[in-house]
Amino acid sequence: MEYKPTIGLEIHVQLATKTKIFCGCSTEFGAEPNTNVCPVCLGLPGALPVLNEKVVEYGTKLGLALNMHINKTSTFYRKNYFYPDLPKGYQITQYSIPIASEGFLEVKTSKSKKKIRILRGHIEEDSGKSIHTGDITESEYSYIDFNRSGVPLMEIVTYPDIETAEEAYEFLVLLRKTVRYLGVSSGDMEKGALRCDVNISVSKGETLGTKVEIKNLNSFRSVRRALEFEINRQIETLKKGGKIVQETRHLDERTGETKPMRTKEELNDYRYFPEPDLPPLILTDEYIEKIKETIPELPNEKEERFVKEYGISEDYAHEITASIEVAEYFEEAAKLTGKPKEVSNYLMVNIMKFINENGKNIKEITFGAKEFKELLDLIDSKTISKNIAKSVLEESLSSGKTPSQIVEEKGLKQITDTGEIEKVIDEVIKENPKPVSQYLNGKKQVMGFLIGQIMKKTKGKANPKIASKILIEKLNALK
Repeated sequence: MEYKPTIGLEIHVQLATKTKIFCGCSTEFGAEPNTNVCPVCLGLPGALPVLNEKVVEYGTKLGLALNMHINKTSTFYRKNYFYPDLPKGYQITQYSIPIASEGFLEVKTSKSKKKIRILRGHIEEDSGKSIHTGDITESEYSYIDFNRSGVPLMEIVTYPDIETAEEAYEFLVLLRKTVRYLGVSSGDMEKGALRCDVNISVSKGETLGTKVEIKNLNSFRSVRRALEFEINRQIETLKKGGKIVQETRHLDERTGETKPMRTKEELNDYRYFPEPDLPPLILTDEYIEKIKETIPELPNEKEERFVKEYGISEDYAHEITASIEVAEYFEEAAKLTGKPKEVSNYLMVNIMKFINENGKNIKEITFGAKEFKELLDLIDSKTISKNIAKSVLEESLSSGKTPSQIVEEKGLKQITDTGEIEKVIDEVIKENPKPVSQYLNGKKQVMGFLIGQIMKKTKGKANPKIASKILIEKLNALK
């Protein structure tokens, strides 16, 4: 490309602790406004913060999983700014020395693998939530819910290594996979557990262009759409001789366009200074090693192992490992059946379709590894055909009955009796003189049609290999 996009991400990950970062209030989502609050998270005079140990554990764990260096000494600061949902007038965060720094994630795109560096990961408290009635520019009233005030966050800041919307999207997908595998966050964007702002500029040559920030992106799809539009907008502006204005923009979800929010942005003076009520956070080598031992096999590692160990496609491995529950389901069924490729095919084509259409998750279905083995054994023993197996699987998912029960109740056993199949083939030959004549004149492709007629008459129960062999013999005998 003549123009090169440069993109950096700022991602807030809500850590899945039961209580807030500096007090004992619940972090429950969806509670009645201003019910999970106390003097500490309301910023009342004299209230003192006490650091939640679980936040430190989760922050350390996430930092290690993102290949970051864990700083054995880190410090808390006050970030001063005025906003109605920030009751103290400052946010407690980490500044000069964060808990983790200098890491990376390696993402896969449609074209290649790429290592995206991470500058820092710091823990901090969230602010409250402003709720406006009516149009946001002319609200009748504004309300503040402080339930979110003090909820623990870890902010992940990348280097500007990202060059496409796809790379940004894949980074976020992998980050969410990672936090879910670790159990440190739900990663649910719709509940605010993962929030993302992007910084983007477009330039020619080595000199970076003017940076634009896009805020309030509420889904991975929104991040992708916003970046795709913004890259094109900036390129077209520069091609026409225009200038990019440093500003904050937002995505219009209806049109897919980014629109200005604030212009003439200036560097905020947050007047950071050390938090006097919290001592430095000091971690030992033993503590860090203990946390490291709790880190499970991570998504990229599991994906690569599934391809090597089970021989499934890279695309299927990528999709299956998107959820740790689905990955565990696959591996259990693959080991029990000894047929990982067949399991991956049925899982991705039939089972995931059922789950998505019915709003379920993998743990809610009754078709497990045992049922998978039963289904594949029925195919191996030639009791049912592969076509019948699909309908048996769908019925089992819907009804909760085992494959054997369904085959018995519906009389789906495959017909392997050659005499019975011969009778059907004789009928098909008699009823289809034109295709038979075409076959005898060298048009071999009509074979598929004739087999289809046999399967139709037997309701899919005829053994296709036996039927095909007998049909060819009978047709050749007519020559």
